[in-house]
Amino acid sequence: MKAKATIRLKFSSQRDLSIVLKGLEPEVEKPATLRSKASIGKSGEFLILTIEAKDTVALRAALNAYLRWINSMMNVLEVAKGGL
Repeated sequence: MKAKATIRLKFSSQRDLSIVLKGLEPEVEKPATLRSKASIGKSGEFLILTIEAKDTVALRAALNAYLRWINSMMNVLEVAKGGL
């Protein structure tokens, strides 16, 4: 792998962090493409997302996909809490 990025996202609650981690697991375990691979974990109140890719184009595509999924999950959690 030639390109790598690590993103740390702070969550306001451990519950939300756990839900997002659980939601991302299928994508991490079985990626849609072989051009990149991702790993996720947590450190305190932070979600740690690391993506390694064969090139910067694949890295950007994977980052966009994961960040969109995380954003969508956070939006759903807000609606479920009655926050819209």
